Amino acid sequence: MIEDTGERVIPKMMDPMNPLLLEHIARYQFALPYLHGRVLDLSCGSGYGSHMIAKRRKREVEEVVGIDLDPKVINYAKGEYYHPKTQFIEANAIDATLVGHVGTFDAIVSFETIEHIAEEQALLNNYYRLLKPGGTLVVSTPFGRGRGQPCGSPFHVHQLTEQEFEALFTNYSTSQFYYQNGVLIEPKREGIRYPLGIAVCTK
Repeated sequence: MIEDTGERVIPKMMDPMNPLLLEHIARYQFALPYLHGRVLDLSCGSGYGSHMIAKRRKREVEEVVGIDLDPKVINYAKGEYYHPKTQFIEANAIDATLVGHVGTFDAIVSFETIEHIAEEQALLNNYYRLLKPGGTLVVSTPFGRGRGQPCGSPFHVHQLTEQEFEALFTNYSTSQFYYQNGVLIEPKREGIRYPLGIAVCTK
């Protein structure tokens, strides 16, 4: 069993109405229509999202690969979320050799990852390397005071501004941005404060 530190989403240890859990589920639900073929869940955490993809998109996906740096969480995912189309791998999201070990993917989801990683460019490089031409990348992050500025979470390096987040994906052929407040995910509306952003990019 893994420890619930308050940062990871571990559905079996949480109230079903926990806002953090509902927000995370909403992001995976939002991403489902974009997912087919080989799918990578980069920084998969406890594995429930990878499992959700495999079950909900079982006709569209060939394989779902969940990757996380923490060996304990990978062992937990293997035990709790077995599915014949899913495998969980312990690896570092910024490892430049990762593509040589796991190959490339038709779609990548990477939720709540950027804010944890100081080596931001290494992560962005891997998103691009790991995605097949024409593939879709779906990324989310919470907004905050900006790169290099302190934030309220002890688990985050920093939290990007909305403008900094949108500037990360200029090398993709298309980039669309959506915004999340609770379980609601939508195109931006003026006058609404959105705590989180989601990028949907095509290589």
